[in-house]
Amino acid sequence: MSPNTCWFCKIFRAEENGISSKVSLEEVLQWSQSFEKLITSKYGPMIYKTYLKTEHSAENMEFWIACEAYKKITSQRKRISVARKLVTRYIQPQAPSEINIDSPARKAIIRNIQEPTESCFDEAQRIVYMHMERDSYPRFLESKFYQNLKDSFESPIKKFATIILIGLL
Repeated sequence: MSPNTCWFCKIFRAEENGISSKVSLEEVLQWSQSFEKLITSKYGPMIYKTYLKTEHSAENMEFWIACEAYKKITSQRKRISVARKLVTRYIQPQAPSEINIDSPARKAIIRNIQEPTESCFDEAQRIVYMHMERDSYPRFLESKFYQNLKDSFESPIKKFATIILIGLL
């Protein structure tokens, strides 16, 4: 295995429909700087979502990603269709992937779903973001999942450094 291809990438490719991913050590290390860096990086959201599956809360990242895509919809017809799907999947009580948001936010979305705007999910997305940033993200950074990911890059580097040091002695 090359230092540029981690153990997780192989699992990730198999799990996520063959998406070819080449996560770099630099990107992985940046994730520990802030939650914002994690979810705005190229592979961070997908890897973080995979971690959230271990916590049974992947719906948070799925919803956040879906909201980002929703904001880019320009057709009102398409926006209505996608908004209804988001409500059915994440917002309504007992939804298959129900997210943890407060009742006023939930009711506002359901009330406005007939004429959804570009920003109708903003409050729910903000709440979900806050949950992930405050709750799951610190656990992610401390998890064996993230530590193993970092180690898969750092181990070859450490081995190389040790070989060089031994050669200098």
